[in-house]
Amino acid sequence: MEEHFENEMNLEFISKSANEAFARISVAAFASQLDPTIEELADIKTAVSEAVTNCIIHAYENEIGIVKICAKLKKNEIIVQISDNGKGIEDIELAKEPLYTTKPNLERSGMGFTIMESFMDSINIESIVGVGTKVTMSKKIKKEEADQQKISQMTSMP
Repeated sequence: MEEHFENEMNLEFISKSANEAFARISVAAFASQLDPTIEELADIKTAVSEAVTNCIIHAYENEIGIVKICAKLKKNEIIVQISDNGKGIEDIELAKEPLYTTKPNLERSGMGFTIMESFMDSINIESIVGVGTKVTMSKKIKKEEADQQKISQMTSMP
């Protein structure tokens, strides 16, 4: 059964650091259809920045490649998939460890996946060495407000 989405966008750009801001702003503009709070929008932008930067710094290293973003809206949720055809991640669990970095000489903090996990509701990382990496993140918008409405409805029932 095919999953139904209310809207979808696809974006491709070359792996230059100048395009990181373009990616972040593009996804934020797309997410704005869900009427997120400024804080929710900032969370999405931060997570997208981290994922795109990982593609640029780690996947392609000193080569130019393509970064792909697919963002989908489903009810009050945005699902963002960021992928590359770069070198891949040998050990995903190790890469997710806070402060782990393969680029200490570039003053990388090793907090990319940790930041993505803290700003989004879910994150899934798939990677094959020599083939590339796909990071899928999702965030529900106005989750707390919707939860409060449900509680109010339940407590006001006769």
